[in-house]
Amino acid sequence: MNVALVGVTGYSGMILYQLLQQHPEVAAIRLFGHPDSQTQPLEEAVPNFIGDQTPIEPLDPAAILADCNLIFFATSAGVTTELAAPFIAADFPVIDLSGDYRLQDPQVFTKWYHKPAPAVSALQQSHYGLAEFANAAGHSYIANPGCYATATLLGLAPLVQQHLIAPDSIIVDAKSGTSGAGKKLAASTHFSQTNENLQLYKVNQHQHIPEIMQQLKVWDQNVPAIQFTTTLLPITRGIMSTIYAKTDANAEQLAGAFAATYAALPFVRVLPNGQMPNLKEVVGTNFCDLGVSYNPATQTVMVVSVIDNLIKGAAGQALQNFNQYFGFAATAGLQLATWLP
Repeated sequence: MNVALVGVTGYSGMILYQLLQQHPEVAAIRLFGHPDSQTQPLEEAVPNFIGDQTPIEPLDPAAILADCNLIFFATSAGVTTELAAPFIAADFPVIDLSGDYRLQDPQVFTKWYHKPAPAVSALQQSHYGLAEFANAAGHSYIANPGCYATATLLGLAPLVQQHLIAPDSIIVDAKSGTSGAGKKLAASTHFSQTNENLQLYKVNQHQHIPEIMQQLKVWDQNVPAIQFTTTLLPITRGIMSTIYAKTDANAEQLAGAFAATYAALPFVRVLPNGQMPNLKEVVGTNFCDLGVSYNPATQTVMVVSVIDNLIKGAAGQALQNFNQYFGFAATAGLQLATWLP
């Protein structure tokens, strides 16, 4: 099988390229940049890939449609909207790691992304690829979920789906490493600013909020809103989403809901007996680890969800959707080891 990848120079694109290289069903990977770019070898564009002379070519839809079975876009918001039209028109399979096609309402997209929305028909036909709760098979345009959305939705799913919490009581305290901001230079991600520091950012304004709400309302229309706060951690990779909600359920009911929801899913691990996960357990892997704790004094459930933002929150989940689309084994290309120490 041949695949195309646009955006290999970004963090998510780099990781996706590495994962595709070890996927047992991928025979060739063609790399593409913007249509106006010049061809250059990968090692020149990304020096980390020492000795890899794979050319990054200007985007050529005709060549991709003729020679490849699927295209991945690992591009910034707004770029895919500019470049994906020929593939949408040809009903050619696309897995999009950007946020361009995650939201079905164009007005919501414009409000949160501050960019013109894609065509309404394209938005409404895209498949939101939260891999544990949707199957990409049969969907030609697959919108990969955001990293914060993935961690938060996996932590909330059993509670919302089984109506175990007060729908108006959800509070999320989410924290991410600096790679989540991408490679673009910014004062907030400068080493001197992030080192030995914690910074809140985009409070109640993060662009992943509407996709979280969109999915929560699929599960329970009574969820009116969430309180969602994001913090920048002085680390490179990893997301910890700490979720609080009021509940009338007891500890046994809560534990049972998480166990039943994720028992057959290979990439979500529910820790036993109130144990709490940490980032070191998941960085370098496609796992989402969940810890659940109930406080009877306050009738509050706390869920801690941790992922590697570049794998489970981006490239790894894209590969899960790839596997679903073509009917490959769920774990193909994703049998990864946690980074130690």
